[in-house]
Amino acid sequence: MSTLRTADDIIAAGLAHEARREDLTRVGERYAVAITAPLAELMAREDPEDPIARQFLPDRAELDVQPVELADPIGDDAHSPVPGIVHRYPDRVLLKLVSVCAVYCRFCFRREMVGPGGETALSPAQFEAALAYIAATPAIWEVILTGGDPFMVSPRRMAEVVQRLSAIGHVKVVRFHTRVPIAAPERVNDELIAALKAPGVASYVVVHANHARELQPSVRAALARLVDAGVPVLSQSVLLKGVNDDAQVLTDLFRTLVECRVKPYYLHHPDLAPGTAHFRLPIATGDALMRALRGRLSGVALPTYVLDIPGGYGKVPLTAGYLEPDGRKVRDHCGGVHAYPPGLPAEE
Repeated sequence: MSTLRTADDIIAAGLAHEARREDLTRVGERYAVAITAPLAELMAREDPEDPIARQFLPDRAELDVQPVELADPIGDDAHSPVPGIVHRYPDRVLLKLVSVCAVYCRFCFRREMVGPGGETALSPAQFEAALAYIAATPAIWEVILTGGDPFMVSPRRMAEVVQRLSAIGHVKVVRFHTRVPIAAPERVNDELIAALKAPGVASYVVVHANHARELQPSVRAALARLVDAGVPVLSQSVLLKGVNDDAQVLTDLFRTLVECRVKPYYLHHPDLAPGTAHFRLPIATGDALMRALRGRLSGVALPTYVLDIPGGYGKVPLTAGYLEPDGRKVRDHCGGVHAYPPGLPAEE
């Protein structure tokens, strides 16, 4: 099976009935669609609420745009000094190398910016300008390759990019944000892995996974190839209604990641991207789930629950309120309140 991109492809693969053709076509005209064979094979054909299908199959709900939703929900444009660069925090920048992905998530916060048909990669002049900006800004310690998906470039091109970054003395860390190990694990081969590394920089991979079923044997093998080659791997997940908004589902996901030697890093509250209201849930729901996870998961398996504040104000941890407002009592994961230090007299 090749990558599914059209209503014809999706219906022929048995992932939707003919009655959905018009909706599939209309959504596909508005937002990019691509479903790789490994992910298509995971989808339950007879379950409209299947958590894998929900993430990748177009849904007519995507055409319902809410007034609060934004084309650029986390404010990339406001912090883009040159094309391809987002500089929101002093010591790190995003380098958006390409705007294409192996698979397009239906909740993507950059859905207005990614996909075929537009600019799919930085031009040579834009790439040189982006590197010049990084070189001219000594505060930049880390460069995060994103997009699109940086693992969509060829190993030859990746090696060139990493080597150019490693030649900038103040750049010490290069990070890659990718869905490819989940969507197209065969692309994570020895040639690509070798291209991620260069003298003088530490390379990290952050993989996007939202459900334990995504971590099939081929995916686990791809992750193992990275880790065995000395590349640390972390994960990012998005809290999604109908996909993983359940403590046991999240427990299974994070434990499975740790079993794959992947450290759960962030659990994102979903962004206000257009046509994604059917995925969003209240922050209070996420807070309750994090409290439940705190009581059942090892610390090494517990990510930080974060919100990227709309408008470009950056990420903040949505930390459960374990410290009481008076600063003299703490709350445990079951809701019990305890004086600290124990035996501290009540404040007069």
